[in-house]
Amino acid sequence: MEYKDYYKILGIDRSASETDIKRAYRRLARQFHPDVNPNDKRAEEKFKEINEAYQVLSDPDKRDKYDRLGASWQQWQRRGGDPSQFDWSQWFTGAPGGARVEWSGDLGDLFSGARGDLFSEFFRSVFGGMSGAGAASPTGDVFRRASGQRSLRGQDMEAPVELTLEEACHGTTRVLERGGRRIRVRIPPGAGNGSKVRIAGKGQPGYGGEAAGDLYLNVTVKPHPIFKREKNDLHCEVKVDLYTAVLGGHVRLPTLNGDVALKIPAGTDSGSTFRLRGQGMPNPRVPQQRGDLFATVQVTLPKQLSPQERDLFEELARLGERRK
Repeated sequence: MEYKDYYKILGIDRSASETDIKRAYRRLARQFHPDVNPNDKRAEEKFKEINEAYQVLSDPDKRDKYDRLGASWQQWQRRGGDPSQFDWSQWFTGAPGGARVEWSGDLGDLFSGARGDLFSEFFRSVFGGMSGAGAASPTGDVFRRASGQRSLRGQDMEAPVELTLEEACHGTTRVLERGGRRIRVRIPPGAGNGSKVRIAGKGQPGYGGEAAGDLYLNVTVKPHPIFKREKNDLHCEVKVDLYTAVLGGHVRLPTLNGDVALKIPAGTDSGSTFRLRGQGMPNPRVPQQRGDLFATVQVTLPKQLSPQERDLFEELARLGERRK
């Protein structure tokens, strides 16, 4: 792996102040910016190097680690050590992938639509952070434009998150870890398939001290074994035995807020639907407002009748014939 001399890339001394670093970065970024050098691959690669150097030297923790690594590298060279035999492993980050979100599911496609070629192997191995997944490309739509002006605002990023219907109903949290910091992200009640949760300032870092982009969580809600969702309403089936359907009574009906006793009037037909107001999903914009739950009756017939039960049903049938 090739050692990167970030001070040389920015053209500054190792004793440079934060102001010196920022000034050098801004000057070189304007010179090699892709908008100024369209279709110039050499300028694009130079811009990547400049950005990478700034990401390290502008961060006190990264700069401290880089300076210690540099001293060790220089000492190895002074002793005549073979660069290919230098022990890099002691300097590797504990999280080579850098930014990650802790989900219960597969992390393989955590960040979408990102390129992994913005940062060098050296940066990815030593600092992780903005490499691989979540890395922004300095071309295309990374640099947002407003009124024709170039902006160095960080790129917005996206990550999928899968929720159960219960989590979508009551709201839930996910833990985001980036750059060694953990942030608990609240997903509000009522989230649905395709909805987005915006986390301001947690996307790709900006360039030259500009604002970071935002992170958007793309929500998918898992299918539920009981309920089907239509906007903010829920639909389900409720099984009612023949005797309750004929004579009336109560059956247990599960809801996302706990079980309720559903009153079944005498003579209820199979296919009848009961509406339970306020037992649906919250309105994402106004969580206090909830949809309704529609429960459709499915009358179940008795199986394997005893001789006595069969005799009684036959008697009912005869009584029914006499009433005609």
